[in-house]
Amino acid sequence: MIDEDLLAILACPQCKGPVRLEIGEKGEGLVCAACRLWYEIRDGIPVMLVEKALPLSEEPGS
Repeated sequence: MIDEDLLAILACPQCKGPVRLEIGEKGEGLVCAACRLWYEIRDGIPVMLVEKALPLSEEPGS
């Protein structure tokens, strides 16, 4: 699980908007509602690269 303090300062690298933590069957990731992108969290580290982000419709397990 990602630290609450880290989550509070993270922003979407594309639009600079807020991201929210999402945990479910598809795994753990950060979601930008404005861009509709899902950023994977690997080994507790958010992969905040636009080119690695998935559109919400292509999230793992969807």
